[in-house]
Amino acid sequence: MKYSVIIPVYNRPDEVDELLQSLTEQTFSDFEVIVVEDGSAIPCRQVAERYAARLPVHYYNKPNSGPGQSRNYGAERSRGDYLLILDSDCILPPDYLDAVEAELRHRPCDAFGGPDRAHASFTDMQKAINYSMTSFFTTGGIRGGRKKMDKFYPRSFNMGIRREVYEALGGFSKMRFGEDIDLSIRIFKGGYSCRLFPDAWVYHKRRTDLRKFFKQVHNSGIARVNLYKKYPESLKLVHLLPGLFTLGTFVLLAGALFCPYALLPLLLYALLVGVDSTLRNRSLRVGVYSIAAAYVQLIGYGTGFWRAWWRRCVCRKGEFEAFRKNFYK
Repeated sequence: MKYSVIIPVYNRPDEVDELLQSLTEQTFSDFEVIVVEDGSAIPCRQVAERYAARLPVHYYNKPNSGPGQSRNYGAERSRGDYLLILDSDCILPPDYLDAVEAELRHRPCDAFGGPDRAHASFTDMQKAINYSMTSFFTTGGIRGGRKKMDKFYPRSFNMGIRREVYEALGGFSKMRFGEDIDLSIRIFKGGYSCRLFPDAWVYHKRRTDLRKFFKQVHNSGIARVNLYKKYPESLKLVHLLPGLFTLGTFVLLAGALFCPYALLPLLLYALLVGVDSTLRNRSLRVGVYSIAAAYVQLIGYGTGFWRAWWRRCVCRKGEFEAFRKNFYK
């Protein structure tokens, strides 16, 4: 078997339904699906069973251990030559697997990943959050953009890896956030070939509101420092930019108490994001929402980064994460 699609899920049966439906529509058929329920209170067993006649789907239920360990659990029970790691909140276009197959036939590699897009059915806020996570003006293009400030590291919402490489590296670590970048770093450090498949993109829902989005990116900022402690060479200038943006924002807001013109850089950045998102999404509403999403994304990440820097690099404490009890609320 060529591909094993591995999907960890936690309390998201409706999203799994959409993802499995999109897998039934693939034009390439040599694959299996492994759904790993990570101790959910709202299981998706019945959803998986509904697709048993149309998909080679295997459902497993296990105690909660986080997404990385759930992917490892699924990988151990899979049979494909390549493991395709997807998040449960993704939807695949019909030619996704064909795009992966074409890239591997053209130039084989050990690991790969693809970008993400917003589906027409997404809410305006989801489209705005998608913009903030994919725009060059907010992330430097490092999440799959054609213009980028650092090399591409596959992320777990859309990642592929040759089975032998996955097993040689021991799969995902026990990190609950940043575990995909941790694996990508080890792929590069191991000397394996890894590249972006620009046509193997997915629709990625991400978070549905700004509060949940803040929790996600705040933990991403914390994870970046945790990764730095493990791999000091992995910290690049682009990873510092949200932290610097956050400090600059607070300085300008304080300065506005004495000089209103201090707000001008923040307003110009908001205008840039708003106009670019409006044109890209053909929606003024999404453009306005994107301004809020961009500031939440940068400041959420930046505050997480500085919080972790203080705790781990100054206070010398161990690895940690935020919102353990209410991350999904």
